[in-house]
Amino acid sequence: MRDRAGTYHISSAIIMTLPAMHETVLARLHAMANVEVHAHQGNKIVAVIEGTSTGILGNCLSQISALDGVMAANMVFEHVETEETPSNDQTDAA
Repeated sequence: MRDRAGTYHISSAIIMTLPAMHETVLARLHAMANVEVHAHQGNKIVAVIEGTSTGILGNCLSQISALDGVMAANMVFEHVETEETPSNDQTDAA
């Protein structure tokens, strides 16, 4: 099922990597569309995933989970923003 047009989904994720593969996973995350790395330390990475539906976020998280060197990738938070459309009920005040 597709979400309404004008909605934007934002999710944070925690990704745990094998220590020897940490830099490789970071490079792959930086190359992925709709993924932004916000912090990393040790073998943990905090990323934000954006898309127009929950399905896009889920697919992206599944792709991250399948990367070589990823031990776990868990969605922590999801937020939905809805684009507001202007109403025709407004009047111009002079």
